[in-house]
Amino acid sequence: MTLLGLALGFCALTVLVHGASVAIAAYRCRVRPRHLAPAPGTPPVTIVRPVCGIENFIAETLESTFRLDYPDYEILFCVASPGDPVIPVVEDLMRRHAGVPARLLIGNDTVSSNPKLNNCVKGWQAAAHDWVAIADSNVLMPRDYLQRLLITWRADTGLVCAPPVGSRPDGFWAEVECAFLNTYQARAQYAADTLGFGFAQGKTLFWRRAVLEAGGGIRALGSDVAEDAASTKLVRAQGLRVRLVDAPFEQPLGRRRATEVWRRQSRWARLRRACFPLWFLPEVLTGGVLPGLAVAVALHHLGAPVLPLLLVFWLAWYGAEMALARAAGWHLSPWYPLHGLVRDAMLPALWLDGLLGSSFEWRGNAIRVEADSRAV
Repeated sequence: MTLLGLALGFCALTVLVHGASVAIAAYRCRVRPRHLAPAPGTPPVTIVRPVCGIENFIAETLESTFRLDYPDYEILFCVASPGDPVIPVVEDLMRRHAGVPARLLIGNDTVSSNPKLNNCVKGWQAAAHDWVAIADSNVLMPRDYLQRLLITWRADTGLVCAPPVGSRPDGFWAEVECAFLNTYQARAQYAADTLGFGFAQGKTLFWRRAVLEAGGGIRALGSDVAEDAASTKLVRAQGLRVRLVDAPFEQPLGRRRATEVWRRQSRWARLRRACFPLWFLPEVLTGGVLPGLAVAVALHHLGAPVLPLLLVFWLAWYGAEMALARAAGWHLSPWYPLHGLVRDAMLPALWLDGLLGSSFEWRGNAIRVEADSRAV
């Protein structure tokens, strides 16, 4: 009876948390068909886009920066190496959109062990405006991208961010990555943000210059292995909040291999463990696999048919996530329950890998995380 009670209690708790997080994310990320026009008196903005190498859809995502419906903004593309193959792509886009102020900045400022941050320093220093959006090269910007960032800002805000939402997956493992990005990670981030515990997400970091300078400037983001973790701590130290944009922005995926998905999720797990260990530890209890096992234990003790009722439980669990994806207008495969189950089967192994591992590779850079969350 003790085992039965524990199984039922664990299952009830996880179902409650799962249902609440789905409901919160569905509300925050619901489809908003109305395009936000620029408000009168909107401030000028600098967009810093660090680029490195050729990625899937790179020309399309970078070109979206030139098509924004905003009266006054500049684009600064940052490349670390003069031999990077992405440079001709950027130069071609700048020629074809000569009416949009844009510059290509080449060089590397080694202010930290974070290659992306080192690449961004020159963009931050060259920015002409007080509002600066640092956006990864694989973010597909809607035309009202800047309006949606600005409208999220409040008096107590220190930083506005947006998690990536996977779109246009090609193949099974790209579908699994969508299940990681959208209905798992984005769902958790929006639940935390709604409860007042927003975490920065490095895909988009929208700063008011004075906030970052008050915390030590862009070099201060090298205090942690990940610039978004350092951003979170810097903003909270000033008594301000990180806020997430309602309805996040797309990241088109294309083809993915199993090893790519694993390495990316392994890297993020190790970063979360290093930067926010107390938030990382409960992750082992997330996903639908462990609640499913608890259901199976309870059904066995009750003498009920285990397999058919377990399948019903999982269909309901992943059906809730499918409802979230539909409400948000995200990509949704009819085989989603299988993709979600594969994702959740990976979670315990990823958690253990994140707990024990301390090194990873990012764009050809071997990085080791130290005990104080700094990187070498």
